[in-house]
Amino acid sequence: MDEAPPPPPTEDDSFALARRVVEDMARRGIPPTPLNYELITYALTDPRGDLAMEIDLLIASGDTLTDLAAEALAANFVPKAKLEEELRNAGDQLNREIASVSEAIKQAHATSEHFGETLAGAGRELSAPVAAADLDKLVETLAVATRDVQAENRSLEERLNEATAEVSRLRERLDVVRREASIDDLTKLSNRKAFNEVLADACLNADAKGEPLTLAFLDIDHFKQFNDTWGHQTGDQVLRFVASIIGKVASEPRFAARYGGEEFAIIFPGERADEVETTLESIRGEVCARSLRRRSTNEDLGAVTVSAGLAQLHFGEEPQALLERADEALYASKRTGRNRVTAHAIPDAA
Repeated sequence: MDEAPPPPPTEDDSFALARRVVEDMARRGIPPTPLNYELITYALTDPRGDLAMEIDLLIASGDTLTDLAAEALAANFVPKAKLEEELRNAGDQLNREIASVSEAIKQAHATSEHFGETLAGAGRELSAPVAAADLDKLVETLAVATRDVQAENRSLEERLNEATAEVSRLRERLDVVRREASIDDLTKLSNRKAFNEVLADACLNADAKGEPLTLAFLDIDHFKQFNDTWGHQTGDQVLRFVASIIGKVASEPRFAARYGGEEFAIIFPGERADEVETTLESIRGEVCARSLRRRSTNEDLGAVTVSAGLAQLHFGEEPQALLERADEALYASKRTGRNRVTAHAIPDAA
């Protein structure tokens, strides 16, 4: 026998959870930022889940939830948790709609059966001579039964229309949640989870169509030093600035994502490495050509630079192998002076 679902949390439950979250953050020395509060809330509600274990490992290693660490955890775990919660809520609502419609259909079926029995009875009575008074009574009985079944059918139709509208609303809400779950809150580019899914599909499509596919990684140079000097708020400003330039050149079918921390990735379906290298040089040039100012004080932050690496897909190559080659190219740019673009070995032309 299935267990009954747990009751929804009460107001007292919510206050108790909030106190547990604050106490846990204070005990473990976790900075009280809104994102950290959200992460610890999810971790405490699922203490054996992947997110809780990741946080435990991080704290056990002597680290804490820095902004970058928190963002990486949120990118990997929170969208999934939010989506699962929305899916559960939508599933509960859908079950209620189905139960309501089922009850309406059951009632309509009972009314139809009663109408059928009334018609059958009228048929039996009409099979023999009927007095005028009895005929009037029979006609009235049929009229009432007809009105009842018509009213029940109208009610059922209205309920079905309401249910259809509600299911449509739930579908739209889930579409919005899925989109939100795939977006990085800070940069408004796609997140790593969405990137991994798109890359896997893009590699399959490239192989199937015999078309080129190139993957690029970009990384903001000396970002940790920049963050330590100017603070996380200004660091966020720089991340949004670089993401805006990447976003301008990453319209479909290209696909851009914040891969993690200060690292970005772009998928270039149908484009060869030499074509992509030109695009990356354009991004690199535009980033370093801008002189940024700190928004809060108008101080000159100087120029920001990015390093980039790219790799073109070999036929039949796994996405992970392509990732590793693009990453190697990125770190080749880092090792050889930064603020440059490096291409991994390009496959021979067919």
